[in-house]
Amino acid sequence: MARPTTSGYDGIYVQLDGQPSAKLPLLLAAFRYRFEGDVEVMVQHLVDGVAVGWDELGTDLLAGAPPQVVTALTGGEQWPSRTLDHLITPDGSPPVRMTVTEQTAADQDVQWGYVLRSEGIEVISVPYADAGPVIGWDTDPRTRFSDHPAHWPAPTPSPLATSTPTARPPQTARAAASPQPRTAARR
Repeated sequence: MARPTTSGYDGIYVQLDGQPSAKLPLLLAAFRYRFEGDVEVMVQHLVDGVAVGWDELGTDLLAGAPPQVVTALTGGEQWPSRTLDHLITPDGSPPVRMTVTEQTAADQDVQWGYVLRSEGIEVISVPYADAGPVIGWDTDPRTRFSDHPAHWPAPTPSPLATSTPTARPPQTARAAASPQPRTAARR
């Protein structure tokens, strides 16, 4: 679970990071209902407001959602979000915050990353990509999502223009309104 940065993302470890089919509906519904469409409040709660990390995200994130949405997403089950604040270190010192960035995610065995952006949730299949597609906040949380990494490819950068496009003569409205019939291609 992370916030975007200029170089990638910065977030907090979620032990049960979960696959898109489970996490995306929960996060989309939480954004819409519990956080009332305020991504900064959501990031504050899920990323900034955690001392060590998350054990798992629970149905308490669905507060305010209509019962039919909660039932569709959870089958009627309820469970709380739990943090990792109870960890005991080998030397007895207090546990440290488990920060996740684009440089550390693979080393922490994170399988899926969810970057909370202003336009939606970027879904990253960490073992296979450094970035991923963004699912808009207006997506219905009851949408079914695939868990297969091939369905979450990194976006490809748009190619840079290397030459100047040739100028075309302007078409008249009449020419645009009455296209010529197409001829068959010759081989």
